[in-house]
Amino acid sequence: MKSGYKEQFQLKGKTALVTGALGILGRHFCQGLAEFGADIAVVDLDQNTCSRFARELEMRYGIRSKGYGCDLSSPDRVEEMIQKASTELGPIQILHNNAATKTDNPDAFYTSFEKFSPTIWRQVMAVNLDAMFYVAQSIGKRMIHNQTPGSVIQTSSIYGMLGPDPSLYRSSRYMGRAISTPTVYAASKAAVWGLTRNLATQWARYGIRVNMLTPGGVESGQNESFKRQYAKRTPLGRMAQPEEIVGALLFLASDASRYITGQNIVVDGGFSAW
Repeated sequence: MKSGYKEQFQLKGKTALVTGALGILGRHFCQGLAEFGADIAVVDLDQNTCSRFARELEMRYGIRSKGYGCDLSSPDRVEEMIQKASTELGPIQILHNNAATKTDNPDAFYTSFEKFSPTIWRQVMAVNLDAMFYVAQSIGKRMIHNQTPGSVIQTSSIYGMLGPDPSLYRSSRYMGRAISTPTVYAASKAAVWGLTRNLATQWARYGIRVNMLTPGGVESGQNESFKRQYAKRTPLGRMAQPEEIVGALLFLASDASRYITGQNIVVDGGFSAW
């Protein structure tokens, strides 16, 4: 056990793999982990962009980082990617299972439940849930085989806990598009909680902790109408900024939370308290 409280948050000497690393929150998560000393495997769809961001992390924070373009909906591609990352950066001790998708068809993603396409449903589930299974399984079995304790953090959403408030979406737009909370998104994020608790109890005997990180609404291109309505619905009176989610991740990744597993850390400005 580390001697000081401050030292418990340090991640130097550990390797972290972050999926969805180029997303709204993903870049901030990688930067936070790197600032605290972790080497970073940057995982997202585009290889060139992942590699470029990994080089930025190395230059800025003085850590090792590699980028890996990977279709996480393919278990074979996931296994290949994790084998390569483990070889190049060393055994992975921190997994942030963070990837999610709205698919490449936003019109279909935001359509009503009654008209929702089974094809789009499967595309979302393939990333938001199936990929979490593939990545956790591949890294978890390596942690067990190597007898290396680790921390697994899986990103969910407040809409995996709560039903959407329709009043939030009156005249609301995101990047110029009318928005809602699709049922497939809520269902996929609710399933993350079941996966998290199950793995927490199965893997505890190996020293592997599994927890969930649940962000509330993060400001990222919503129009003023949505932001005002969301603020009224939130005790702290505003949406989150991306960097405000990072502290909870660092806590769960570090030894400061070494006696915490099977838990859900909600960072939502009090949205779920009402």
